Amino acid sequence: MELEKLGRQLRLMVLLTQNHTLSVEEIGQRLGMSRRSIYRYVEAFKNLGFIVKKEGTKYRIDHTSPFFREIASGIQFSEDEALTISQVLNSVYNNSIQVRHLREKLSNLYSTDVLAKHGVDNSLAQNISTLFQCIREQRVAVLRNYRSGSSKTVSHRIVEPYMFINENTEVRCYELSTNMNKTFKVSRIESVEPLDLLWTHEVDHVPFFNDLFGFTGEQRKPVSLLLSQLATNLLLEEYPDSQRQLSPTKDGRHRFDTEVCNFLGIGRFVLGLYDEIEIVDSPDFATYIKLRLEKMASREFSLRAKR
Repeated sequence: MELEKLGRQLRLMVLLTQNHTLSVEEIGQRLGMSRRSIYRYVEAFKNLGFIVKKEGTKYRIDHTSPFFREIASGIQFSEDEALTISQVLNSVYNNSIQVRHLREKLSNLYSTDVLAKHGVDNSLAQNISTLFQCIREQRVAVLRNYRSGSSKTVSHRIVEPYMFINENTEVRCYELSTNMNKTFKVSRIESVEPLDLLWTHEVDHVPFFNDLFGFTGEQRKPVSLLLSQLATNLLLEEYPDSQRQLSPTKDGRHRFDTEVCNFLGIGRFVLGLYDEIEIVDSPDFATYIKLRLEKMASREFSLRAKR
């Protein structure tokens, strides 16, 4: 009998620590408990030192309760660490089971307010928090009074948000009215309203990438370069993450194999060190650089002629 009672208490504790607020009715339906037992157990949790949060008629146990901190101090992430991991997961378009489980575990342990920390203002953090929840639950949302920078209009946008980019300052969404994937700046959204509708166009959500040089896009283009030691050093100084894409060659140089969303960023780097870099196995990029050099030469010739 005592073991049976303990089992019910533990099941209730687990349910209330999964970062969901639940009413007594909902708890009773899930665990088959009477209202009286639930109130009694919740009161017992409080007496034992657990932080029980009540929001309206709903309850949850805060993960910062001393008991949880004591048993999880060696394995639980700090809030800053959880935020960093969340940003990485939300910036990678990956619907694998492993990534989805990681997202679910983070959202179960940490409130969406923590994972939405932005350092700017509360309304912005609230919008990120709501968008994060919509992504997690695969829910349709209304971006209310979105201020478009391109069309200079203010309108409501009904979207399926599916990933954050650029350190949570922008969100990629599938817009239902245009059937297009678009990037929306979070700072231009007045408020986010989740709808009681789930995604129906997940197959149309297009991956979005960030390249080493700070450019983003739906497509990536391969580029391979042979770098002198000087070019290698400068690349590593300016873009430390390039280390994983470098490999030494027999002649003392380094081969740099990467993928970019736009030739502009890597083009600037190559043109600034043109004598130190050789383009290999990248005909499209070689053509781009050739045209840029021709344009620069033509401009220089025109300036000299005017003198």
